[in-house]
Amino acid sequence: MAVRSAGAGAFAQVGRIATLAWEVLRLMPRRPFQVRECIQQAWFFASVTILPTALVAIPFGAVIAMQLGSLTQQIGAQSFTGAASALAILQQASPLITALLVAGAGGSAMCADIGARTIREEIDALQVLGVSPIHRLIVPRVVGAMLVALLLNGMVSVVGVMGGYFFNVILQGGTPGAYLASFNALAQLPDLWISEFKALLYGFVAGVVAAYRGLNPSGGPKGVGDAVNQAVVITFLLLFLINLVLTGIYLQLVPPKGL
Repeated sequence: MAVRSAGAGAFAQVGRIATLAWEVLRLMPRRPFQVRECIQQAWFFASVTILPTALVAIPFGAVIAMQLGSLTQQIGAQSFTGAASALAILQQASPLITALLVAGAGGSAMCADIGARTIREEIDALQVLGVSPIHRLIVPRVVGAMLVALLLNGMVSVVGVMGGYFFNVILQGGTPGAYLASFNALAQLPDLWISEFKALLYGFVAGVVAAYRGLNPSGGPKGVGDAVNQAVVITFLLLFLINLVLTGIYLQLVPPKGL
């Protein structure tokens, strides 16, 4: 019975998160849009994520480049090191790094802010005044998270590819021309589109989950702390699942370049 009730509770939470996501999408076009709040939230997200994201992207790109460089040397395909490492960074590493930092740094702060407002009964006060807290507070924060995730993904792609280039050429003795030429030969524009779409979707999911947990703390300051931890864990699980689904769909629908 305990297992059944826990499963029912988990499904109920999934339903409530999906309902909140639909409400956010429905209220996004509604006027007046809180432009100032959105800009402030986007700047806050950027300020807490830019430096950690860049610092994570460099070693991540280096590890991918060195591992693939060692592998391609063993099979005699050194000329494809650039394409393999750059595509891995562009399609998989960049969106995931962006999502993890947006959820771990920005999403946790967003959840704590909304949770503090909830236990201070500010959310209830807005509802009493006839103001939608989702439209007034949640939508600008989710849009800000999506915007920052989109921009950070581009930065991570550039930093990761540059880090991979440096470590492959300098440390492993790779050829600069072969690294760039192989990337140009195998990469295609849809690789960039799927990367940006993943980042946009990850930012939306991170914002919605953080908002949901912030709106539903268990009570008191300790409940807000627990909600922050739960928001980060739930977001990570959802992001890896979404990444698996999107990658599978993309590889089925978009043929490799030259085929």
